[in-house]
Amino acid sequence: MLSETVVSGLEQYRIGEKLRSLRLKKKLGLIQLGEHTGLSPAMLSKIERGQLFPTLPTLLRIALVFGVGLEHFFVKGSERPTFAVVRKEDRLRLPDRPGEETPSYYFESLDFPVTDRKLQAFYAEFPTPSKASELHQHEGAELIYVLKGQLVVSITGDDVVLNEGDAMYFDSGVPHSYYRREGRSLCSAIVVTAPK
Repeated sequence: MLSETVVSGLEQYRIGEKLRSLRLKKKLGLIQLGEHTGLSPAMLSKIERGQLFPTLPTLLRIALVFGVGLEHFFVKGSERPTFAVVRKEDRLRLPDRPGEETPSYYFESLDFPVTDRKLQAFYAEFPTPSKASELHQHEGAELIYVLKGQLVVSITGDDVVLNEGDAMYFDSGVPHSYYRREGRSLCSAIVVTAPK
């Protein structure tokens, strides 16, 4: 059994995703790749999904089929994955300010496994009762889409009420805060930030 530290270190290399990319480029199925490598399709599937880390001899057998060296799996290259799936049950729910009795909102990262992100996306819930979040600012832009309820967004002192289905884009370099104010129902939103 591998320690969490080792697993975390290996996950950064995205060996399974690199293997899948090579396999799809060659238009090979798991059964065909298994025939070429002598490995079971079930094992190859587990490697591709990140559920199993191959030993170096196993990885070398795979690399030989594709005509690449072992370094292909351990260096950052142009074969970066273009997608990542974050399952609802895998997301962590955190308050905006740990230790507060009544947080302004709870948030869950929608893209946490992706490295070198060009944006950050969050699911946010504004409970009843909730108070305004602290004014904050950060470089870039922000987009808020209200899924449910009403959300009041304060931008440099101006309050904007967003209803279910409304969206708002703004320069997040100006001081802003958000809070649920109207009605008794829960408010939820998708918040996307993009740094400059």
